[in-house]
Amino acid sequence: MENDKFSLRRHYSQLRAALTPQEIQHKSEKIAFQFVHLPDLRAEDTVHLFLPIKAKNEINTWYLVEQLRLHYPSIRLMISRSDFTHKTLTHYYLETDTVLVENQYGIPEPIAAKVADSQAIDWVIVPLLCFDQEGFRVGYGQGFYDRFLSTCRPDTKKVGLSLFPPIIKIADRHLFDVRLNRVLDGDFIWTFTDSLFL
Repeated sequence: MENDKFSLRRHYSQLRAALTPQEIQHKSEKIAFQFVHLPDLRAEDTVHLFLPIKAKNEINTWYLVEQLRLHYPSIRLMISRSDFTHKTLTHYYLETDTVLVENQYGIPEPIAAKVADSQAIDWVIVPLLCFDQEGFRVGYGQGFYDRFLSTCRPDTKKVGLSLFPPIIKIADRHLFDVRLNRVLDGDFIWTFTDSLFL
C-alpha cells in the first residue's frame, strides 16, 4: 500500500466501511472511556467535538458526550456547522436541548444554537481516517480542520480518535498540516511532542 494521502484515504475508508456496527460501538465506548480519564482534563474545560456521520461508519462520539456530561457536568461542549463554499467551520455550544438537523452530507448540525468562539476551546476532538507515528493525520481532504485548528489558542489540546493503529509515516505531509497532541484508539493513547519535525 502507498503511504500518500490519496491512497491512505481510499484504503482506510474501505477498512472502516467493513467494520460492523458492533465493532464501531465497542471502539467508541473504549475511546470515550479513555478520554474522560485523561489526567489533564478539567471540570471547567471546553471541549469541541464532531458528531458522527452514520453513513461513513465514524466513531460514535455520542458515547463521549454522555460520559463527559456524566463525569464533568460543568464542562462546556461545542460542535460546528460546515460552510462548504469557503471550507470553514462555525462553532456553537452543544446544550442538552440543542436541536440538530443532518445536512446534505449526513453531518448533524445545530439549529438556532449559541455561537461560540474558537479561542475558548481547551480541547478539540479531531476526526481522522488514519494517522502516523509522528502525530499527523489523514482526513477527508477538505482542509476544514487544519483551517479550524490554526484559529485555536496555542495551548489548545488536539486529540484524534482512530479506529486503527498508526502507520509509520504519511509520505506527502506539508507545512500546513497540524500535528495532533494525542490520538486515542481504544487500546492505546498515542502522545506526540513538538520535538518531532517534518
